[in-house]
Amino acid sequence: MAEALDRVTRVAADLMDSAASEGARQSRSAKQQLDHWARVGRAVSSQHTTSRRRVEAALAGRLATGDLTVEEGVVFNAEISAAIEESLARTDYGAALAGQGIATVALNDAGDIVEYRPDGTEAPLAAKR
Repeated sequence: MAEALDRVTRVAADLMDSAASEGARQSRSAKQQLDHWARVGRAVSSQHTTSRRRVEAALAGRLATGDLTVEEGVVFNAEISAAIEESLARTDYGAALAGQGIATVALNDAGDIVEYRPDGTEAPLAAKR
């Protein structure tokens, strides 16, 4: 099999850290571990077996999770965990909460604690000493 050229891409920091840790246990580099995980994931995702269809049905809400086998449950949980992590990474919680009328508090670029109000205004919070 011909050696494929690598492409430069960004990887989430938590995945890179996990790959480095797991790769060390498996005598692989972080890149090799990421490649391994991607290949395993690709193989699992591309399976169109009855078990895979059952997991997809459970993910779509057409099958109760209690009806899955233990192995199907493991794949279901992994799919849910990945979806949650992807959602967490791309959600703007400040905007989502502001849309519900909820103020948030965070550090600004200067390191000051600031209240971000739903109307778009900001108010620095005084430090109590």
